[in-house]
Amino acid sequence: MTYIEAADRADTFVPHAYPEQLADLGEIRMNYAVAGDPASPALLLIPGQTESWWGYEQAMGLLAEHFHVHAVDLRGQGRSTWTPGRYTIDNFGNDLVRFVDLVIGRPTFVSGLSSGGVLSAWLSAFAKPGQVRAAVWEDPPLFASQTTPATGQGIHQGMGPLFAVLNKWLGDQWSIGDAAGMQRAMGTEMPPEMLRAMARMSPPDENGAPADGPPQNLREYDPEWGRAFLSGSATASNDHAAMLGRVRVPVLYTHHFRTVDEQTGRLVGATSDLQARRVCELVAATGQRIDYRSFPDTPHSMHGADPKLFTETVVEWVSTVDDG
Repeated sequence: MTYIEAADRADTFVPHAYPEQLADLGEIRMNYAVAGDPASPALLLIPGQTESWWGYEQAMGLLAEHFHVHAVDLRGQGRSTWTPGRYTIDNFGNDLVRFVDLVIGRPTFVSGLSSGGVLSAWLSAFAKPGQVRAAVWEDPPLFASQTTPATGQGIHQGMGPLFAVLNKWLGDQWSIGDAAGMQRAMGTEMPPEMLRAMARMSPPDENGAPADGPPQNLREYDPEWGRAFLSGSATASNDHAAMLGRVRVPVLYTHHFRTVDEQTGRLVGATSDLQARRVCELVAATGQRIDYRSFPDTPHSMHGADPKLFTETVVEWVSTVDDG
């Protein structure tokens, strides 16, 4: 098995506002950036699928007024190691456990978006005792990223077609790389109801895609991620109902734009209202605090679309958490 390091893809990357560093975690090297005063409370930021750490770049400056911020690239994204055949929620989660141990080195608040929000939930349940102080789950696809969830629509009734297009036209490790074909296929291979709703869920970047290809975040993403979720291999050992029943820290769960198409039953969004209610029930049954906040008009990435609102939401909630 050949792993692919940042040095192998050096011509992929562009400079950013914060210096980047690599932490050797054993199997992988994890890329990250830091902002804020080391004397402030620690905060770990976990990006979503197709997002590198710099998706948080605008929010980091605001968060750094309150936290010592670490934003990471997960394996298979950004400058972190690409690991063909090894993209699973448990592997991602254990990478983060090592990162907290080796780099942050003290109890931390965690916040993740989308698949990163599922990992924030994973850390809420399975991190080492004392590693996580409290967790923010930013619009995570709980249940909806599984192939056969206990509640509601699975990935094939949700955002799966998007990941299928990315993987089909770009290929594992960009082995196909037909970015123009991918862009054309969005209009023909995506369900019409998804195309209509995605404009609200994920507004286009104001700067648009570069003239010579796809957006920078996709250039830094191994499309095998999408195939792993579609096949179920990424989530095979991560039953969401069981995970939610083991949460051990206070949680803030933010739920953003979502809709269910009346004709097809397809979910466009991270989770349906039914799934969100079940998430809250399962966590509440553990005796842990869960605060649910609905933002139905907010795009999937609050931290990207409205970093000020995201920062205010996180800072306000963290201030209410009893440090015990």
